[in-house]
Amino acid sequence: MKKLLFVATVLSVSALLFVGCNKKNKTEQVAPAAQAANRGIKIGYAQVGHEAAWREANTTSFKTTFTSENGYTLLFVDADGNQDVQIAAIRDFIAQNVDYIVVAPVVETGWDEVLQEAKAAAIPVILSDRQMQVSDESLYLCWVGGNFLKEGRDGVKWLESYLEGKNLASEEINIVDLQGTIGASAQVGRTQGIEEGIASHPNWTLIAQQSGDFRTDGGKIAMQDIITDIGIDNIDVVFAENDDMALGAIEAIKSAGKKPGEDIIIITFDAGHEAFVRMIAGEINCACECNPLHGPRVAEIINALENGGTVEKIQYVDEAVFDQSNAAEILPTRLY
Repeated sequence: MKKLLFVATVLSVSALLFVGCNKKNKTEQVAPAAQAANRGIKIGYAQVGHEAAWREANTTSFKTTFTSENGYTLLFVDADGNQDVQIAAIRDFIAQNVDYIVVAPVVETGWDEVLQEAKAAAIPVILSDRQMQVSDESLYLCWVGGNFLKEGRDGVKWLESYLEGKNLASEEINIVDLQGTIGASAQVGRTQGIEEGIASHPNWTLIAQQSGDFRTDGGKIAMQDIITDIGIDNIDVVFAENDDMALGAIEAIKSAGKKPGEDIIIITFDAGHEAFVRMIAGEINCACECNPLHGPRVAEIINALENGGTVEKIQYVDEAVFDQSNAAEILPTRLY
């Protein structure tokens, strides 16, 4: 493939459109370079890490899409939550003369310099899942992912409806928010949506807010700390900003002698397989979907560019909200 063919396309898109396992810190050659070099496109993917089941599904989506059989060579790096590793990976991709770079950034800031290097090399950068705050929006081509702010708001809307159905809409409601990695796009958007919703209800109180870093053990530790500080009997609702933290919080709540999903309402985000299992078991009340299957959407973007087309700057994946009323029916259809 001739990279020069893409320069005009990238500049046109940027000008016309405004504006989202094992530890492996070294490049993993997923598709044999020799096999794909004569027929395909070389993709460099800097994944944020493997901190949750959602992330593993996201990685699998890319690895099964960008195969030599489909005409690609995929260079994959798992940064294990380290931004410096991702920046080094991007520079390595540039040195290896990839055709496209895909990044799921650890945090939103600190990317301008390395993205300038990619732009100088005429390599389009596509963001997956998490967003970046950059001085020049033309430094990346587009972003693919979930609408994190909407997800947070969807969780609040579900809670409003649930409380009304239980004749609890006028009751005092004490809420805990287990945040994800501070500064990550998912944390920023979901926290904002949750905080906005709480502020709009005078009888709702955010009594505790602590990061569990999107990890099961992090969610458990954070929930244990909160229970120690304010007492289990003072908690009515827990928002867990991903499924893994919800699982940790459930362990902590059980250890404190309460029934999650019954004594304490549990609302989670991602809606992976285990969240459905726990909704069916009655331990999670609601799961707001964050679709991890970004690989096919990124492939669509690349194919459009290869055929001389343009793409939207922001591309949201389809997402829904599930709860105990439909979890058993929906679970057999889930791919993650």
